[in-house]
Amino acid sequence: MSSDKEPLDVDDDIAAETEDTEPVVEVAKTNLSKRRTIDNLLEERRLQKQLADYDFDD
Repeated sequence: MSSDKEPLDVDDDIAAETEDTEPVVEVAKTNLSKRRTIDNLLEERRLQKQLADYDFDD
């Protein structure tokens, strides 16, 4: 083991990557909005199928 302290190499690219957080937030909001739209459409289809299958003759 060496007692000499060697300077650590630090990548400056990490700091540059963290500055780009705003577009990631926008993508997350867009994806959430799309997911909610899909969920709503699937729920509507499910309810329409239940309504179509319901026996109104009783």
